[in-house]
Amino acid sequence: MSKGLLTVLSGFSGAGKGTLMARLLEKYDGYALSISATTRSPRPGEQEGVHYFYRTEEEFLQMIREDALLEHACYVGNYYGTPAAYVDRMLEEGKDVILEIEIQGALKVKAKRPDTILIFVTPPSADELEKRLTGRGTETPEVIAGRLKRAVEESEGMDKYDYILVNDDLEECVDRLHSLIRAQHDRACFQGDFITAIRRELAEREEKKA
Repeated sequence: MSKGLLTVLSGFSGAGKGTLMARLLEKYDGYALSISATTRSPRPGEQEGVHYFYRTEEEFLQMIREDALLEHACYVGNYYGTPAAYVDRMLEEGKDVILEIEIQGALKVKAKRPDTILIFVTPPSADELEKRLTGRGTETPEVIAGRLKRAVEESEGMDKYDYILVNDDLEECVDRLHSLIRAQHDRACFQGDFITAIRRELAEREEKKA
């Protein structure tokens, strides 16, 4: 069984990341969503180890001191972070782990795990992004304006990603996401096997000459 790959998915609010990941898990086997640790209290219906790993602030700070998190941040007075142990366990089981976080966290993960695939999800245009945010019907014009302003800032980091994934048609986007991850598997496998083989052949040739 081959080891899984870690993929970080980022994108603008309204790009459809949540729907994309949910459909990926429905359509294809072998994937797992990363579960974050947090210091916030569980909401009704949330379960430990399913929605989050709930930790006290002291427990979370201890994880930071032990470098047990791939990335972490503080939002509205609560800590959130990605436990390395959980991710590694899923990877060892052969699962391809999907982690949804913002750009700053994505770059932290990439720095710690250079083989991580960074994918940025975006609608096909700025007009479409605004249309999707408005179409939700759940946010005020002020909130929508704030999300669009945030998108301008986030767009400055898009070039730091390995791939840009345009989410126009959901099913096509899911298939492209799956293909990108499978191609990375094939690339890693081929390169690793080829490098091992060519090194062995070269060494054997030198031994014969000696």
